[in-house]
Amino acid sequence: MSIAFLYAGQGSQHPGMGADLYETYPQFRAVLDGADLDFDVKEVSFQDSQGVLNETRYTQPCMVAFAVGVTQILNHEGIRPDYVAGLSLGEYSALQAAGVFNPQQAISLVAFRGKVMAEAAKGVPCGMTAVLGLDREKLEQACEQASALGVVCIANYNCPGQLVIGGHQEAVDEAARLAKEMGARRCMPLKVSGPFHTPLLKPAGDALAEKFKGETFGEMQVPVLFNCLGREKGPDDTIPALLERQVQSSVYMEDTIRRLAELGVDTIVEIGPGKVLSGFVRKTTPEIKTYAVETVADVQALVQALK
Repeated sequence: MSIAFLYAGQGSQHPGMGADLYETYPQFRAVLDGADLDFDVKEVSFQDSQGVLNETRYTQPCMVAFAVGVTQILNHEGIRPDYVAGLSLGEYSALQAAGVFNPQQAISLVAFRGKVMAEAAKGVPCGMTAVLGLDREKLEQACEQASALGVVCIANYNCPGQLVIGGHQEAVDEAARLAKEMGARRCMPLKVSGPFHTPLLKPAGDALAEKFKGETFGEMQVPVLFNCLGREKGPDDTIPALLERQVQSSVYMEDTIRRLAELGVDTIVEIGPGKVLSGFVRKTTPEIKTYAVETVADVQALVQALK
């Protein structure tokens, strides 16, 4: 058996996530209790009484705290990955699982990342739209034609027939219109706070590059597949440069999943609220078995299945 851990990205968060894990597992409790942030990660994750969980600067550290906590539980149970990857902010959880970041470092870095992403998007008339039922080559053509109106590109290559475009609102709307003419089944505007994974996030990439100069990066103990590559890093790639690039360029999740299959992975454990990535895996490489871990019951079922 060859196992990959795949970490969820922003969008699947919800109040109450991790509450039962916190009550049950000391490994999970230690991660959340140790989170040194300017807000209470437990209150926002469990109750969200102020209604801020969906704001990027809160979402990102809460999601990574959850993911890191689950990783600690699984490691304690003797379940360790052969490969790791994550969608967008999930890449930081993957790097933590691989030994590049310690748990609190991963949480504090994504807290910073969330803030600079929100700042980069402030005041920019922008949007993101999911495009269903169109192949990537045609959508790339639509974006190229619409780019006369502003920045627009494919931000997420999720799985066959499911892509996301982002950029300036006018250009995104035009690309979606062209996509429908080219045969897209559906174009759905997404409720997001910024044009993530597009060149409009370059200020966030620049801020991250500066931040990383003061960070210590550990040696990678497990191979990580990177968003902006869709594969493992090459000999000339550095992790800080890849993370700087990641925030402002496309996420190649479909390519990542296909690469995991090439590497012989037969089991993927999705870590994070929801089962979005498991859905991508089923549509891309249905031969790979998937498990999604969000609750105590999920942990117990996974331990039973893998042992």
